[in-house]
Amino acid sequence: MTEKRFDGRVAVITGAGRGLGRAYAELLASKGAKVVVNDNGAALAGTGSDAGPAREVVQAIKAAGGEAVACTESVTTREGGQAIVDAAMDSFGRIDVLIHNAGNSLFAPLGEISYEDFRNSLDIHLLGGFHVVQPAFRHMLKANYGRIVLTGSIGGLYTMPNTVQYAVSKSGLIGLSNAVSIEGAEHNIRSNIILPGAVTRMGEGIDTTGFPPMGPEMVAPVVGWLAHEDCDVSGELYISVAGRVARAYFAESEGIYLPDWTIDAVAENIDAIRKGGPQWILPQQTGFADHLARSFEMTKKG
Repeated sequence: MTEKRFDGRVAVITGAGRGLGRAYAELLASKGAKVVVNDNGAALAGTGSDAGPAREVVQAIKAAGGEAVACTESVTTREGGQAIVDAAMDSFGRIDVLIHNAGNSLFAPLGEISYEDFRNSLDIHLLGGFHVVQPAFRHMLKANYGRIVLTGSIGGLYTMPNTVQYAVSKSGLIGLSNAVSIEGAEHNIRSNIILPGAVTRMGEGIDTTGFPPMGPEMVAPVVGWLAHEDCDVSGELYISVAGRVARAYFAESEGIYLPDWTIDAVAENIDAIRKGGPQWILPQQTGFADHLARSFEMTKKG
């Protein structure tokens, strides 16, 4: 089997100073990619800054024979996102891969979380994604090529207590990835989401003593595949946790059709609505139109 490499490719990775992002940066660099290591060195809550982590990763990549530059701009603003992408263009003249991994971590009940903490999380995870995706996407359109990997979370699908800001941010990234996938399809631009599970500083406060081995390096190969030119999927979600790799997706029940609904009719048919018939698993690229077409078809049968 031929080794998957990134020779001649340029990758921008946000949140690459530690944990998962660092594992991605070092893996792609070891396979020939030129890497922009973006990290402003913020604390877990997203506050403060420290240029040290990004510079340390760049030094490690160079020591291993790779090419990399550090960028300490923040993803939380449009200007910061543009500057991160500009770092790739200024240093290497192109951007082929964007991996948005930057994030923060905090826990607060829904009824008590401050608006500032809620918004701060959205600014880093969700709006941060848009801030780097849009300028990168523009360059990728001109080049007729691009690979984008956004970092979602099982917490964006199923959620946990005291993480409303995280759940909203991570679920919102699914829509962003879908938009990139649809609008970029004819330009050989693909976008997917990684749902990683790894023991990093982001898990601070969680008892991991009973966990199996699940370091960041176990997730990195999945991200490497999604970022590679041979990746032939787009608009999908991939789980990687403790050696398990799986695809996550949304589905619809078959449902039932009535020409006239009442509240009582919904109550009487709720079991059939929820569980009846086969599951519709619609591909993201045509899912919206397929959803309408299948729904309208039921009116003819009724």
